[in-house]
This record gives sequence, C-alpha cells and structure tokens, in this order.
Amino acid sequence: MPKKRHKPEEIVTKLRQADVLISQGQDIADVIRQIGVSEVTYYRWRQE
Repeated sequence: MPKKRHKPEEIVTKLRQADVLISQGQDIADVIRQIGVSEVTYYRWRQE
C-alpha cells in the first residue's frame, strides 16, 4: 500500500485544525487521531 503524500495546503489545514482542537482543551493524542496522521508525522510537520 503506497504512502499518502499530503500537499502543503493540506498540511497547513490539518495543523490549523489541530491548533483549534488543542485550544479547546482536547488531548494531543486525540487530536492527532482526529486529523488522521501519526504522532511522528504531526511533530515533524510542526518542526518544519
């Protein structure tokens, strides 16, 4: 099964969505599951 490549626009959208959910008090692990990426991917995107 090939890996899904996210476009830069999709990455920005998912990170913004994660910011909103985290600011509403949700747990980071739950937020990462909701946006549909792995924990490693989330933190790598954050770092970039």
